[in-house]
Amino acid sequence: MFVVTAAAIAVTMALALLRAILGPSEYDRILAINMFGTKTVLLLAVLCFAMGRPDFLDLALAYALINFIGILAVLEFFKLKANGEERDHNA
Repeated sequence: MFVVTAAAIAVTMALALLRAILGPSEYDRILAINMFGTKTVLLLAVLCFAMGRPDFLDLALAYALINFIGILAVLEFFKLKANGEERDHNA
């Protein structure tokens, strides 16, 4: 059962990667990368339970936090870029 689940997650990860490459807009690409990160966390969790090592779930949680913070930073960057705001680097 874990093998089927891992395979299904791998397929959705491949589709998310395809959307990240072919996405029509920047926000579609960001959403696809966020989905890829979420599916990576799910894959890590499934593999942890398949190997009988649920203590590795801490790695999945840490990756989820890094993914969340990274996506927020990228979205903030694109928001500032879209608004045309430039920061004064001399101050």
